Amino acid sequence: MDFDQLETFLEVARLSSFSRAAEKRFRTQPAISAQIRSLEEEVGARLLDRTGGKVSLTSPGKEFQKYAEEAVQARRNILLHLAEMERVPRGEIVVGANEATCLHILPEVFASFKQQYPSVNVSINRSEHTRILEQIFDNSIDFGIVSLPVSDNRLTVVPIHKDELVVITDPQHPLAKLKAVTVEQVAEYPLLLPQSGRTREAIENALSERRLKPNISMELDSSELMKRFVAAGLGIGFIARSSVLEDIRAGVLAALPISDAAMRRELALVFRKDKALSRGALAFIDIAVKFKTVKAGQR
Repeated sequence: MDFDQLETFLEVARLSSFSRAAEKRFRTQPAISAQIRSLEEEVGARLLDRTGGKVSLTSPGKEFQKYAEEAVQARRNILLHLAEMERVPRGEIVVGANEATCLHILPEVFASFKQQYPSVNVSINRSEHTRILEQIFDNSIDFGIVSLPVSDNRLTVVPIHKDELVVITDPQHPLAKLKAVTVEQVAEYPLLLPQSGRTREAIENALSERRLKPNISMELDSSELMKRFVAAGLGIGFIARSSVLEDIRAGVLAALPISDAAMRRELALVFRKDKALSRGALAFIDIAVKFKTVKAGQR
């Protein structure tokens, strides 16, 4: 057996799916099945139960999972230790963030980091708040970038970005002529809202405090899709100002501050307190924090 087989087995066990594991590891499903079959033949035991349309661990599989996790982690520790013996950061870091953060906050940070540390490979897992925290704990990612607050005391939280939420409309919308809007004014129009997340919570709290019933036109899982629908005149939305700067300059959208509600978003790098961070990961955190300082000085 080899580490590639072990990592494939752990991915199938974690996702309870051959097809999803194949997508995650950029393989075909037959290739994943062949790896698991070869592994089972070598250990002489059936590790995964494939009956009933669901993949689950057998009793031997549960025992084998513990040893596989230890072996894979030991390999990572060895490689990390050897890399740390050299002065120049190298290796790989994996970052989890949502769509808007990946598109509008991280590019400058990544560009600066790669310029300074070209030997460190950076991978991005695009996901949402809850899933990012899960990935931190199962070691799928080194750290995540999520909205505050984060209250889990098992995590280290490093703030890196502050932003205000604004109302966005198409340029011809009646509200677009105003310098600012109130929550009550917003509630009079069809709203395009995120399906979940901290922005959705902030919007619902602002409406609830004023006993306003929103006219929800659509619920979307993509901030970019919401911007396109707002630009098409299908409703108005809420979004972080940094996510619409280019659209405002292009005249595609209008953005208005909310005069009677302090709706802000703060992003932070989050990672496990018990995780040994590589030099590359520490360098990435340092650059992200420096960008926060620069942005603060520009305001």
